[in-house]
Amino acid sequence: MELKTIVQSTGRDVDALLREYESISSTLRAIGLSEYESRAYLALVASGSSSASFVAETGQIPRTSAYRILRALERKGFARSKEGRPMTFTPADPSALGDRYANEIREAFSKIESLKDVLSTRGIPQLVYTILGKDRVFEKIGEMLDRAEHTFVISSPSIAEFRRRLGKKFTKAISRGVQVTVITSPFVKVPEHVKVIRRHGLIATDVIADASNALLAAPDLSACGYTDNEALSEHLQDFLRIMSESDGG
Repeated sequence: MELKTIVQSTGRDVDALLREYESISSTLRAIGLSEYESRAYLALVASGSSSASFVAETGQIPRTSAYRILRALERKGFARSKEGRPMTFTPADPSALGDRYANEIREAFSKIESLKDVLSTRGIPQLVYTILGKDRVFEKIGEMLDRAEHTFVISSPSIAEFRRRLGKKFTKAISRGVQVTVITSPFVKVPEHVKVIRRHGLIATDVIADASNALLAAPDLSACGYTDNEALSEHLQDFLRIMSESDGG
């Protein structure tokens, strides 16, 4: 049963509700879900508890990918699985998720505000450059990894994509003695031979290399701010250190 059919069964304005659905789906993608993950979560909310095959049909996602997508939602805290034949999945409470992400967003803007205060009190110009386009963002992070001499810290919920795109660069950096630290979500596979810190609720991506250049990317990695201002980069590194320690390391 497609989502449109479920909406029609409620007797409400189908077109209006589907427009709302598209708007909500877009918001979910902005906080780090893929298109299919967004559809799958909304399908779970609509049905309450479902098997992978039902979610595939309701959310109009490939049946062969549905189980993998639901497992990804589970890792990100958007769903819970229940053993059985077939295995079923239930959605995480939307209100709880909203509170969690609201807190993370407030934390992110608080970080930005504190950086602005530090720079203004030190009389340091705010040299932050905007980079647009996901490929260019990855290219810049790869460049930072190539140039790192001592330390490289990355905090992101999207480490799987970094492993896929920049795996060889991680290996080369480690082989030349760079201490690489990865802060990411629980159960996410990380590059070999790195220090890993697990933390729930990550949204954006932060990168610091040698405490001298830093990058803050949007949740979907479509844009970022980059700086080679050492005072700003050091402050970001201190923030990530405190953040990881407060989470229990």
